[in-house]
Amino acid sequence: MIRVTSIDYVEPVFRPPSEAKSLILPVTNGCSWNKCTFCEMYTQPQKKFRARKPEDVRQDIENAAKSLSGVKRVFLADGDAMVLPTRRLLEILGELNAAFPDLQRVSSYCLPRNLAKKTVEELAQLREAGLKILYVGMESGDDEVLRRINKGETWESTRSALLKIREAGLTSSVMVLNGLGGETLSRQHAINTATLCNETQPDYLSTLVVSFPQGEERFREGFGEDFVPLSQQGLFEEIRTFLEHLNLERTVFRSDHASNYLVLKGNLGRDKQKLLDQVNLAITSPGAVPLRPEWQRGL
Repeated sequence: MIRVTSIDYVEPVFRPPSEAKSLILPVTNGCSWNKCTFCEMYTQPQKKFRARKPEDVRQDIENAAKSLSGVKRVFLADGDAMVLPTRRLLEILGELNAAFPDLQRVSSYCLPRNLAKKTVEELAQLREAGLKILYVGMESGDDEVLRRINKGETWESTRSALLKIREAGLTSSVMVLNGLGGETLSRQHAINTATLCNETQPDYLSTLVVSFPQGEERFREGFGEDFVPLSQQGLFEEIRTFLEHLNLERTVFRSDHASNYLVLKGNLGRDKQKLLDQVNLAITSPGAVPLRPEWQRGL
């Protein structure tokens, strides 16, 4: 992750693992929704949502251009730059292209709800101006799970956003949370999430294990007292159900985030059976497959 001392970062700063070599440019602070009960990324007082002033963003770009050369990738922070109007995003992309002649791609997190008012034509304009990848937190394709975690989305709203992204020629990278429905909703969470992925055929798909480093109280208040976290075995069984119901054509699949016990990598659908074999081995023969030890796991 490229950070510039002259850029006004409000800590903590987050970015997808695949943006490790990108310049992080904050164009908003915090998350425009920030009500998901499972997410603790933007809950600190200093991360209250606001759009940054155009002149401040412009100054940060100018400062970065003076101190850096050969910048090829830029990630627009914070939690959801796509909440900004298309006109404003085009201004930012224009300034980035002018400042960094080697720029190859710009990316951002994206809430499905914030594409509801953006047309396919607008998204295509953004693509032509340099926006290439949108990271979408699907979390689940099950409406009951989505309601209980206060995601502010539905199966249909996420489907609509991802289809817009595809039609506009942008790349989609989707994140799903293993264990989000607990024992009670595990099976429907896995099956309905797989169905939503099948409908939208994301370019990249990754799974993370839900975790609560600050405790489960906030999550339980919304989900209900029937939330029972999945055991390690339960997580493996859920990912098996998820994989079994996936029918993807050309999706890069990764389950290698620091939160995952079992590392899975492949292309779907080509590697579906290979991945299922790995999961089945982890379930039926504990110890036969390398697992990430608890002390190495992270958010």
